[in-house]
Amino acid sequence: MNPPAPPVPKISAERFSVFFGSLHALREVNLTVAERQILGIIGPAGAGKTTFLRALNRLNELTPNCRVEGTLRLDGADIYAPDSDAVALRRRVGMVFALPVALPLSIYDNIAYGPRLAGIRARSRLDALVEESLRAAFLWDEVKDRLTRSALRLSGGQQQRLCLARVLAMQPEVILLDEPCSGLDPISTAAIEEALTRLKQQYTIILVTNNTKQAARVADTTAFFLSGELVEHRATRELFTAPSDQRTSDYLTGRFG
Repeated sequence: MNPPAPPVPKISAERFSVFFGSLHALREVNLTVAERQILGIIGPAGAGKTTFLRALNRLNELTPNCRVEGTLRLDGADIYAPDSDAVALRRRVGMVFALPVALPLSIYDNIAYGPRLAGIRARSRLDALVEESLRAAFLWDEVKDRLTRSALRLSGGQQQRLCLARVLAMQPEVILLDEPCSGLDPISTAAIEEALTRLKQQYTIILVTNNTKQAARVADTTAFFLSGELVEHRATRELFTAPSDQRTSDYLTGRFG
């Protein structure tokens, strides 16, 4: 019997560094993310977690004096190549931020906003996208009878799932989440985690979280960052039960961070 094929790499970083002026924010990161898996990224504040996440859809370059070294690839193509289109990249790599920001529009129009900008006008297609996206974000049953009401009236947990649905409506290939459950109650957190577990059947997901237990629950692999360095990246169970670096062990046991 032939051995199973290795996971298909969706994202790969090779000696990838990010600088903000003289600040060396990320230091020669080498990392591969398999297709349709969840990568959890953990580490203390200032470790470079969000910088790496924002590098994946080129948001860091919106900051003055930012430059990168090394390579960062999506499906084998360098996303920082001179001919790479940042706008097209951000359609393929969607991001959900820690603070949910609902647009001052109806629930329906929040989801339909991106597809309309992308040129989708048919009401039947928009209706389908709205329902599919809200269902995938575990929000449809809670809002299906009030889609014309303002999204600003939703709870914090519902708004976070709305933001996830808004990203899904653009039908990306990769979903980036920057501490999406910070400040949410356990019920809302559980809903988002369940959604992520199901979404990985279709998407590659990268989750930055300060909650190590959350990474242990949902991530297939986990990366530990410290002071801009990738300390280690392993299967989640292995990293949490038998870390190879003492710094990882110290962080997981609460000795710092």
